[in-house]
Amino acid sequence: MATCPPYPTRTHWWQRTWVRYGAPITLLALSGLVILALVREQTGTRGFLVGLGLAVLPVPLLVAAFRWLDRVDPGPWRNLLFCFAWGACAAALIAIVANSFATRWIATATADPAGADTLGATVIAPVVEESAKAAAVLLVFLFRRRDFTGIVDGVVVAGVTATGFAFTENILYLGTAFGTDQLTGDSGMASVTAATFFVRIVMAPFAHPLFTVLTGIGFGIAALSPGGRRLRRVLLPPAGLLLAMGMHALWNGSAAFGEYGFFAVYAAFMVPSFGLLTWLVIWTRQRELGTVRTELPAYVVAGWLTPAEPYALGSMRARRIARQHARRHIGKEGARAVARYEAYATSLAFLRGRGRRGRAGADFTARERELLDALWHLRSVARPALDYAARATAPPAPQPVPPWAYPSPYAYVPYPPRAAYAPYTPYAPYTSSTPSGPHSAPAHANRQP
Repeated sequence: MATCPPYPTRTHWWQRTWVRYGAPITLLALSGLVILALVREQTGTRGFLVGLGLAVLPVPLLVAAFRWLDRVDPGPWRNLLFCFAWGACAAALIAIVANSFATRWIATATADPAGADTLGATVIAPVVEESAKAAAVLLVFLFRRRDFTGIVDGVVVAGVTATGFAFTENILYLGTAFGTDQLTGDSGMASVTAATFFVRIVMAPFAHPLFTVLTGIGFGIAALSPGGRRLRRVLLPPAGLLLAMGMHALWNGSAAFGEYGFFAVYAAFMVPSFGLLTWLVIWTRQRELGTVRTELPAYVVAGWLTPAEPYALGSMRARRIARQHARRHIGKEGARAVARYEAYATSLAFLRGRGRRGRAGADFTARERELLDALWHLRSVARPALDYAARATAPPAPQPVPPWAYPSPYAYVPYPPRAAYAPYTPYAPYTSSTPSGPHSAPAHANRQP
């Protein structure tokens, strides 16, 4: 008697996640518990809670900003969660342990605790912290290359990692400041907690993301480099890491430049660097939209896309209108389907662009077919929304000019103004040979030819 195969049991998403990412989750969870214990030991329970409540304030804004930069080709949330957890747990633990050990060793070797603290802040801390944060960028670059395709991906991965690291570091600094105020009795705007909050949360919440973004840009340019330029792909990430360490060292050592050294470095270096990098990332994002508009028309010719889709998918405003249209007529499921369609189409455009430059890899055909099949399954929901968005955002067509607006060859053209008449000159006096009288004729009038 034939036996039936066992009925497949349904696995939940958390079970699949644990099977695939069990080791990293375990490592991050253990490092998170250890770092929480260390921070609580240094700040006390009340200081830890105060620091936690104040340090969490800039986190949603920074994560939302990096997610906004990644809207053209959004990466999966699991990558961002891994990066944030790595920065907040693993990188922070490595930094605290390594910095404390190095500072103590320098103080013991030199018998100069003040000099050891300065050397640790300006030399040891930038090297250790930026290396620990760069490890997350390296892991995503190596094991999630499908989601790491350019500069924007490098900026987002590095920025979210640094946001997690700054979150834990702010808990430590703010909690320690609160403990100092408890001992001295200071409160209000004159307290150490208020000063620390102003510097780290109000003035420079972007400091750590700004440093580590340089490392992400190095990895992003390496991801864009052709496969034959192996030297560039090897040297660019370390170059970005060295720039991040240098900027971090300058920021940490600004207090050694005098009373106003911190503000001088902040105004003359940090703010311009932040503005320049912001412009670079936004410009790169616009180039990505241009790639979408350039590469997708090939699939219009092949019949996979409608003529209006490349224009709609190459405009963030049109994408938003398409999702809103789907949500209004179908619901949240329709909006999510349109968002997936936009993500698949963008990945397809980037894949084709890499293929034209010879960097698509051996799985180009299989990946292209996979993306086209995904688009085909979602076309019934996404195409009407994208067509509507293309019509809503298309530039107005030129209006026909009525016939009477054209100049007629018989149109009245005014004469140019006449020149002023010259004054009459007086007549010459008559001579005797000159005939007189009103009926006199000239001498040649009766001459025969």
